[in-house]
Amino acid sequence: MIKSLLALLLATAPSPTPGLDQSLDPGQAQATGRAVLDTGHVDIGPRLRDGKWTIQIHDDHAVPSVWREPADTVLRVRDTARQTIPDDPAYAFLGEQPGTEVHVVPQTEKPGVVWIGWNTQDPGVIGAISRGVTMTLRGVQGPGTVTVFLQSGNLGAPQVLWSSTKPLPQPMWVETNTHTHANWVFGKPGNYQLAVDISADRADGTTATASTALRLAVGDATEPDFDTAFTAALAAGSASAAAETTEDQDSSSGTWQKPALIGAGVLALLIIAALVARQSAVRRRAERERETTR
Repeated sequence: MIKSLLALLLATAPSPTPGLDQSLDPGQAQATGRAVLDTGHVDIGPRLRDGKWTIQIHDDHAVPSVWREPADTVLRVRDTARQTIPDDPAYAFLGEQPGTEVHVVPQTEKPGVVWIGWNTQDPGVIGAISRGVTMTLRGVQGPGTVTVFLQSGNLGAPQVLWSSTKPLPQPMWVETNTHTHANWVFGKPGNYQLAVDISADRADGTTATASTALRLAVGDATEPDFDTAFTAALAAGSASAAAETTEDQDSSSGTWQKPALIGAGVLALLIIAALVARQSAVRRRAERERETTR
């Protein structure tokens, strides 16, 4: 029988959560090739290597631990993560009806479920920034809702960090040398991509920014997808392009509107201006003819 989501999330968690106390070796290897990670501990985070600021996935399930490129990595959420939405208004923020079956990656590790978190513990990052980083959800592409939230061990109200049902972008502040895990809830099985930025003010006064798309395959029947490109502006990997496109976003749906709409609006204004100028010229010519007749 599938346990209820309420039983999972309201269980009093130990403090601190086991597995969060870690430090990263500056010499950890960079993995190559594609990988599907469906169990064990993984973290999303910034990495500074050879002067380049990037977003990577720290795979702690591998022995020894390695860093992986998000474009070559799919986080697979197996059906062992299935839970049911409780009949409790406290969880209305998930955007799903009570009794609906969803996939949940819990903030405490569960056997058979990939354990997804984030960290700012790369030694290069710690040495380069003074305070922390901003992790921003820029877009979500997938068949269902996505919600990331924290549940405290004292049965306090859930703290929603990211939600595909809310207007985007959604920034989240993360202190330096932090390691955190949260609850990830996926409304329907299928392939998802989450467009994410991580930016920080460096100690030397410059700003570092990187963008990526996290790939997740939810459900045993879902074939991991490495090839489909994210259709938002972030597909090009440009945070500045994404920032320029923010004003064109439809916040009600979380989708990105085409910049061509802006060009059409400018063209319409030019046509109207030309018509007004023509009407003014005709009116001036008529007035001169009336003066000549008098």
